Amino acid sequence: MGMKGLLALEDGRLFPGVGFGAQGVQTGEVVFNTSMTGYQEILTDPSYHRQIVTMTVSHVGNTGVNREDIESQRVWVAGFVVRALSPIVSNWREQGDLDSYLKAYGVIGLTEVATRALVRHIRSRGVMRAAIAHGPAAEDPAALIELARNAPDMAGANLVDEVTCSEPYNWTEGGSSQWYRYRRCEKLDAAAPLVVAYDFGIKHNILRMLVDRGLRVTVVPARTPAQEVLAMRPAGVFLSNGPGDPAAVTYAIENVRYLLGKVPIFGICLGHQILALALGGRTEKMRFGHRGGNQPVKNLLTGVVEISSHNHGFVVSPDSDLGGAEVTHINLNDHTIEGIRHPQLGAFSVQFHPEASPGPHDSLYLFDEFVKQVLNNR
Repeated sequence: MGMKGLLALEDGRLFPGVGFGAQGVQTGEVVFNTSMTGYQEILTDPSYHRQIVTMTVSHVGNTGVNREDIESQRVWVAGFVVRALSPIVSNWREQGDLDSYLKAYGVIGLTEVATRALVRHIRSRGVMRAAIAHGPAAEDPAALIELARNAPDMAGANLVDEVTCSEPYNWTEGGSSQWYRYRRCEKLDAAAPLVVAYDFGIKHNILRMLVDRGLRVTVVPARTPAQEVLAMRPAGVFLSNGPGDPAAVTYAIENVRYLLGKVPIFGICLGHQILALALGGRTEKMRFGHRGGNQPVKNLLTGVVEISSHNHGFVVSPDSDLGGAEVTHINLNDHTIEGIRHPQLGAFSVQFHPEASPGPHDSLYLFDEFVKQVLNNR
């Protein structure tokens, strides 16, 4: 660490810093996350594929990294920007430092960046394409701006094909008792209900929450035909989170449309958007999205306000025709749609992440609701 670093936005704005992690140049959509903790989960969330993530919390890296807090098999962010990288790692669970971790996965990091100014700029102008550089490439701002302007746009991008698994697999790991007051299932029953989970960029903790509730889980690639899924005789189908523009994942929309009414369906994040599109709705790109572990969502069915974890740059359009589905949750910051359900078709979804990881846990009940539907269907 110590070489020059630079973040160049497509509108010409430059944010200098000091590089850490890997050296080189990368492009992506620059976004910000308001979480106070959980940076390792953010780094390994496939939904951040091709995004340069800026943390609004000022001090990052002090808890190091470990093997337990990963949400996939690799780091997916295109770059990582922080105000101050901690020079000291001190945590009883740490198994390495953030600098070495990003180096190992070839990801560029920047520290000593004016992140408050960067976030205010994004909130004013909206998310945009950017180029991040660490090393000699940071000496040529004009070239980096041009690189940013020529980078692929997130609108219209099908990124699911780049993050989904290549073959089906069974998931059997449950959650840690350190973070949850109880675990419902210590040993999976071979006769337990089967849930097939479409992997659009799925987080590990979603799978843990399903297993903890006594469900057998088989994860399938995003392009698995609906007919093949039904041939597995599942008691329920789960639609996962993932990156990119939901409207571009046309095959997933068609598969979900075929499954509607045949099996209970639960979707999270991108899965929520795909369900809405399958019902006849529309999605649109947000100005700067919702990303963080402190977003207030109101459950319209109960009146309860839940603090929730978010990571999305697209949203279900408010004037969508959802084919008879009702809106169940709204975001209290901007009143965007956060949840829908169609009781007659046995389908429901939420835009936020009830599995959280690292938190909060206000919305874990949604997994229990899915289990009830699965058991009734079985």
